[in-house]
Amino acid sequence: MCGIVGLMANEAVNQSIYDALTVLQHRGQDAAGMMTWDEGRFLLRKNNGLVRDVFHTRHMKRLQGNLGIGHVRYPTAGSSSEAESQPFYVNSPYGITLAHNGNLTNSDQLQQELFSSDLRHINTTSDSEVLLNVFAHELGKQGLYLTPDDIFDAIRRVHRRCRGGYAAVAIINGFGLVAFRDPHGIRPVVYGTRDTDSGQDVMIASESVALDVSGFELVRDLAPGEAIFVDMDRNVHTQQCADRPQLTPCIFEHVYFARPDSMLDGAYVYGTRMQMGRKLGDRIQREWPDHDIDVVIPIPDTSRTTALELAQHIGVTFREGFMKNRYIGRTFIMPGQTQRKKSVRQKLNAIASEFAGKNVLLVDDSIVRGTTCKQIIQMARDAGANKVYFASAAPPVRHPNVYGIDMPVADELIAHGRTDAEVGELIGADRLIYQDLEDLKDACREVNPALEAFDCSVFDGHYVTGDVDEAYFEALQAARSDDAKQKRESVNAVVDLHNDSEDD
Repeated sequence: MCGIVGLMANEAVNQSIYDALTVLQHRGQDAAGMMTWDEGRFLLRKNNGLVRDVFHTRHMKRLQGNLGIGHVRYPTAGSSSEAESQPFYVNSPYGITLAHNGNLTNSDQLQQELFSSDLRHINTTSDSEVLLNVFAHELGKQGLYLTPDDIFDAIRRVHRRCRGGYAAVAIINGFGLVAFRDPHGIRPVVYGTRDTDSGQDVMIASESVALDVSGFELVRDLAPGEAIFVDMDRNVHTQQCADRPQLTPCIFEHVYFARPDSMLDGAYVYGTRMQMGRKLGDRIQREWPDHDIDVVIPIPDTSRTTALELAQHIGVTFREGFMKNRYIGRTFIMPGQTQRKKSVRQKLNAIASEFAGKNVLLVDDSIVRGTTCKQIIQMARDAGANKVYFASAAPPVRHPNVYGIDMPVADELIAHGRTDAEVGELIGADRLIYQDLEDLKDACREVNPALEAFDCSVFDGHYVTGDVDEAYFEALQAARSDDAKQKRESVNAVVDLHNDSEDD
């Protein structure tokens, strides 16, 4: 999962892109990058680290121009080395730079095609570089001068070649700003405008909060398969470029990834999380009417909205029982299991008075590997809780994700092959309550009834792109399990050490 932003304006865009990346930081904390365009030159700064650490004053001064794109990265495919950070760039044709959120399920096949048929070399293990080169190859068929229809025709062929979930933003040298969304609308992307004395500025981003921070008004989400092109005069052109588009957005965006103040596909995330709390409350009242819960406590921050609504719905006191260290990243998107384990107690500290002698219901957004919730339940017991119950705003996560979320290996998911009772015993809860999948879907539909279907593959094992099989999962496990990642990180560390020695 990553965050993307693109901006064309009447003034320098570096500060607005920086601000947008800052509010999209929750989507990726591994690396950040920005590419601006100024009178035919591309200017790049990218590196591992948070936005505030990657961009210093000297970098911002160099990132000149009124057109640019930015990216925050959390690695799924590939490694977390600096070379994998985005945006990526190719000089032919025209000069194109691209940033991408999602994952291509046929990346290996495309990479072979790019070499054997398109005569293009991929220099990293990133599927984002693959997507850029597919786009560049298809765009190169259009000739020296590009019209909006030429660009849309190229994107139409990209959709026919690429599979998976993806949202991308790109700059074509001398022509303008482009963005497109996969034909299933799995990954989110929105655009908005800002009126100025000299015309209209246009911003494209993963979430609407990126528009809010710079005073842009949300126009709408890109439809599945749709592309948007902003020419050098800041005129906006849009066109449907997919043969059979169908909106099935990733429901996990509403559960965990997106900020609550974002609107995705016409639904406020805050509203969908409120409904999740009501649905959980209904389930408790239906299946456990004689509960003995004294207090409901959220595990900050994502579950707070759900927990508050749940508590009100069942008539139980809501309390803040954990204080969060704001300088520790989101543990779910830490690159390795060891780091996730280490970060939990650094991130949270219990307020003993809210636990002592009470039957506590802890509420979290989801349970993925079980690492975080097991430690938090133990923290509640150590703080004096009498009983510790646990509620998840999401159903059991039993299947790998292949569309850009770091849940690649079934064996690393605590609910895979286990009953709810077995999961509850493993995490140390006195009782475990999961959200029902249909209730989760209804929670989103009640905020926007137009949302008929979703990608719920991590819960139900149904992959909407229809191209995922056991052979794919076997290859995925070999490449993206925690063990595989640790081996790659060890290699990268040796390489970095060698490079540092040469620099000295």
